[in-house]
Amino acid sequence: MSAGYDALLLVSFGGPEGQDDVLPFLRNVTAGRGIPDERLEEVAHHYRHFGGVSPINDQNRALKAALEAELAARGIDLPLYWGNRNWSPYLAEAVQQAYDDGHRRLLAIVTSAYSSYSSCRQYREDLAAALETTGLAGEVSIDKVRQYFDHPGFVTPFVEGVRAALGRARAALGNGDVARDAHVLFVTHSIPTSTAVTSGPPGAGLADDGAYGAQHRAVAEVVMAAVESGADVAGDTGGAPWSLVFQSRSGAPTTPWLEPDINDEIRRLAAAGTRAVVIVPLGFVSDHMEVLWDLDEEAMETAREAGVWAERTPTPGVDPAFVAGLVDLVTERTAGAPRPALTALGPWHDVCPAGCCANPRGVRATVAGADEPAPVAGG
Repeated sequence: MSAGYDALLLVSFGGPEGQDDVLPFLRNVTAGRGIPDERLEEVAHHYRHFGGVSPINDQNRALKAALEAELAARGIDLPLYWGNRNWSPYLAEAVQQAYDDGHRRLLAIVTSAYSSYSSCRQYREDLAAALETTGLAGEVSIDKVRQYFDHPGFVTPFVEGVRAALGRARAALGNGDVARDAHVLFVTHSIPTSTAVTSGPPGAGLADDGAYGAQHRAVAEVVMAAVESGADVAGDTGGAPWSLVFQSRSGAPTTPWLEPDINDEIRRLAAAGTRAVVIVPLGFVSDHMEVLWDLDEEAMETAREAGVWAERTPTPGVDPAFVAGLVDLVTERTAGAPRPALTALGPWHDVCPAGCCANPRGVRATVAGADEPAPVAGG
């Protein structure tokens, strides 16, 4: 526990909010990789399909408002700022505003639940960079809440979504047997296998895909066990098989990434006789672009072409259980509240161990970790 925080910081990815923003945003995302605009346009059409507007910023506005309401309802007097990695409002702007308002010890809530370089350590690097950019290193300190992949507030919305979708799958199958005819696909963002291996603390003895894969499988097991326990005596939503699949692969074709791809798996299942799939965006906090395009457009089209009934379950978004869970994470750090975890892997670290989720491009300064820390207040 670390008391004395005087403000909170909501940290997210960011997204374009108009057609003119799309390419500049994608240049921010891929900065330093030398990717030409012609290749970026291959991704830009996903955003242009939705008018050049990513839903993520509006979702973060809604989440910020919901968190502020929950904080007020609990009598927690901590202002909440919001900053993004790749688009306005940028992290440096949020940190500067918090400083200008008189705050010096910030606790960050990141809209990413799992451990990997891009979903944890890179945000810690971004926060350290924001302190350097603003010249506030040594004046402002920033910690972050733990990775919350197995916190009940994050998991509960998925349990409810899978149970409801399997009930509808059974009805679509003519009250058929979901254990025989349906399949639950837990999906998350693919990452390079080399990055997956180094996700989590060094030497943790996790699977070949590191903490990233282990955490997702552990949560999927919890969700399915909860669905099973809530099935009625006829087993109307019980017994469905499940698997972990991946989406949004990018990069050179010769670079190995986590597989199988969700579209390939839907086709394989259909060929093997599966008649219904429930698509669960387990790796995502909200319905951002990769959920709307990769799942609601591409995966659903694949299912239609394969002749398979399909439904995508909700992300946590602003579900009251999720919002309350994020505030619970704050009270762990401010008031020593209990630290619940639904898998044997958790609760995860408050302070990331040395070398956790290593940067594949080399060491950079971070906050909220045991190595490469940015200077703290008074340092």
